[in-house]
Amino acid sequence: MRAVVAAGAISLVLSLLGTPLLIRYLTRRQYGQFIRQDGPASHHVKRGTPTMGGIVIILAAVLAWLIANIGTGRLPSASSILVVFLMVGLGLVGFLDDGIKITRERSLGLRARWKFLGQGIIGVTFGILALQFSNSRGLAPASTSISFLRDTALDLAYWGPAVGIILFVVWSNFLITAWSNAVNLTDGLDGLATGTAIVFFGAYVLLTIWQGNQTCGIGESTSLCYEVRDPGDLAILSAAIAGACFGFLWWNASPAKIFMGDTGSLALGGAIAGLTIVSRTEVLGVIIGGLFVIIVLSSVLQIASFKLTGKRIFKMAPLHHHFELIGWGEVTIVIRFWIIAGLCAGVGMGLFYAEWVSSL
Repeated sequence: MRAVVAAGAISLVLSLLGTPLLIRYLTRRQYGQFIRQDGPASHHVKRGTPTMGGIVIILAAVLAWLIANIGTGRLPSASSILVVFLMVGLGLVGFLDDGIKITRERSLGLRARWKFLGQGIIGVTFGILALQFSNSRGLAPASTSISFLRDTALDLAYWGPAVGIILFVVWSNFLITAWSNAVNLTDGLDGLATGTAIVFFGAYVLLTIWQGNQTCGIGESTSLCYEVRDPGDLAILSAAIAGACFGFLWWNASPAKIFMGDTGSLALGGAIAGLTIVSRTEVLGVIIGGLFVIIVLSSVLQIASFKLTGKRIFKMAPLHHHFELIGWGEVTIVIRFWIIAGLCAGVGMGLFYAEWVSSL
């Protein structure tokens, strides 16, 4: 528990103090955000706001995770190393995307095929490695079973180990792409994605601590103990990411002094995907991160409706822009969406705890 608290506190301080340094550097170099012309008119005043703030989130989280582990005499586990690999790797793809936007002075960065290729290479590598590194109990960071509150009977290796690996890589890459793009779409208003990420990772601090206390083979475990390889270290990493987002939110809240950019949104999306996979809670993560899912669905429905009927369901997608165009203030939208994010996390955590209680 000391390592969890230390990770959260260290990352918060690093992010809180490091972000203004990055703001000054980016402002000096005139590395500012370019705003799409078809967006809400109120966003045009944000043109030139420094972007790529995700650099601070990544650095603060990774440094705090390492310091908390080493400072308490621990070594980082395979599970958390893989999640960090995914977060940093996708953050690098986002960094390249942001860099192109800045240097070419446009609101579009990497072409879609190159972005998906980068995500794919990192995702495939993660998927293959996640099934390796079994511990003394034979547990790898991930498994080929689809997981909800824990691994279910739906095993992708039903047709054989080789097929299972291939299907798992496809499944994990779907989750990685979906989550990274979900956070990216949510990052459209000052503080919206950052605050929602805090709620998600905060919930996973509690979830992974609980898994660690109820790990199979430790103490008086029930028949529904958790077959998770490294829940303790995942709690430390979750706290580090939540703390980094907390510190960044001080500067990212309306009116934002800096945006996280694709550097931050892709990195956080990768961390979410990796965390749900190695904690064996892939479907539960969809409920806990429900606001991200709602925002993605609003864009999917908008596109599908327009292609099928020629009509739009919302004035603009993603959903938060619809509320802007009907007259809601930006701060009002962000706070109400944070409330929805909290409710989704509460429902998910309630299901998680209720399943365990029912086994007593």
